[in-house]
Amino acid sequence: MNIIAINGSPRKKWNTATLLTQALEGAREAGAQTELVNLYDLDYKGCISCFSCKKIGGKSYGRCAMKDDLTPVLERIAEADALILGTPVYFHTETGEARSFMERLLFPYVTYTPGYKAIFPRPLPTALIYTMNVAEADAPHAAIEYAAGVFTRVFGSCETLLSTDTLQFSDYSKYLSTCWDGEAKAKRRAEIFPQDCVKARELGARLVQAGAKGK
Repeated sequence: MNIIAINGSPRKKWNTATLLTQALEGAREAGAQTELVNLYDLDYKGCISCFSCKKIGGKSYGRCAMKDDLTPVLERIAEADALILGTPVYFHTETGEARSFMERLLFPYVTYTPGYKAIFPRPLPTALIYTMNVAEADAPHAAIEYAAGVFTRVFGSCETLLSTDTLQFSDYSKYLSTCWDGEAKAKRRAEIFPQDCVKARELGARLVQAGAKGK
């Protein structure tokens, strides 16, 4: 059992990375082998619309033809038993790197047929973890639901975990951010974020169980 987590945040030790680490810990406790990939360490681009993945009989049909640092990651995902993508919300959606990753991951498996039928060969349990500094009421629910819907169409299932009203800075007095109450943010970080970490660990364990059922 192998679970891959993708960190779409440039920060390796903050909210998104912490939740992904917790999810992988939960997966390891359930018996899985795990891998964490930091997208900002890789040199790659988003989809370039070459359509090689759509060419009938082509050597790259059903997979991305581009060759860069993301290529081996996509190959490992194709063999994995579960997948988690974590990303902060930037301008009401995923980070640029996360979005480019999603293009490269998902587009080759979506066909231009009625209903956009997917050709990924088997069920793959997936999850999306979003972190954001706004309250849940202000979260980009439509964008998140759309992304989860595409993951579900391609891979068969997708859970989502939202961590809202997160702490952006360890010291708010050093940054121009007067629309936020630094003390309230720190209090929420101490009281609520640990609960989100527990949810992430439970999510990781569930993905292992779902992956085992699919074998």
